[in-house]
Amino acid sequence: MSLLCVFIGQKSSTPTPMHVLPSKGGGGVCAVATVGNEVFILRNDSQQVEVYDALPSSAFTSQRQITVRGLGDFRSGLAACAKNDCLYLSDWDNSSIHRVQLSVRSSDAMKKWSVSGRSWGLSVNSSQNVVVACCGANSLQEYTTHGTLVREISLLQAGIGPAQHAVELSGGDYVAVSYKGVISVVGVNGQVQCRYAQSPGNSGSRRLIVTKNDKILVTDEPNNRILSLNSSLSSVQELALSVSVDGGIQGPVGLCLDESRGRLYVGESDGDNRVLVFDGVNL
Repeated sequence: MSLLCVFIGQKSSTPTPMHVLPSKGGGGVCAVATVGNEVFILRNDSQQVEVYDALPSSAFTSQRQITVRGLGDFRSGLAACAKNDCLYLSDWDNSSIHRVQLSVRSSDAMKKWSVSGRSWGLSVNSSQNVVVACCGANSLQEYTTHGTLVREISLLQAGIGPAQHAVELSGGDYVAVSYKGVISVVGVNGQVQCRYAQSPGNSGSRRLIVTKNDKILVTDEPNNRILSLNSSLSSVQELALSVSVDGGIQGPVGLCLDESRGRLYVGESDGDNRVLVFDGVNL
């Protein structure tokens, strides 16, 4: 195992914010996802997923809301799968995953299954399966789109603590982040390949995204910033974002990258609880 503690270098390139999606009185954003021409926003205090039009000419018009009944009071993850045309939502309180079929506008669109441990962040891997970071079980659990368990990767031997979120890299390993900000690349056998540890006591909610060329972005909620790392975790920078709104970024947790449009969505869990949209992102 290689343990890396890297100094953060200079900030990377500066995209320009294009739009701000206000909270309209809602709570903090815990996750953002996109499918096609739609943007989906999940908030901490609502059983409804907000849906916006992502076309440049639309100015992010509100389209509809998707009600997910039975969703617990603490929801923490949202992932979208274009191939299966669905959303996945994690339900911490009930240790379960909710699946919403986007092309079906009825109760038949909803499916739910249980996981073994508190579910946190979600992602979709190259097999189009959903990967669940399960804090209670200290593992990553991979399920088919209909809720059949495919594989479980134990993180106990890795010693990184319960992961909040994990995303697959192009080589099949996973990059995972813990509540204390420890970022690790973990093999399917649970062994740590490399690691980056932030300052002790730097605890908070964190989410990851991985680009097509394996660049990693991770939210750093306590310090109101987003970090950019390479896949070996040997280079760490703060992503420079030109934020022309009051207070700057406030508690970034929700994070979503639309590479086809060069667009980054950052959802705030604090302050004004906005979703900040940055165009011209080239990673």
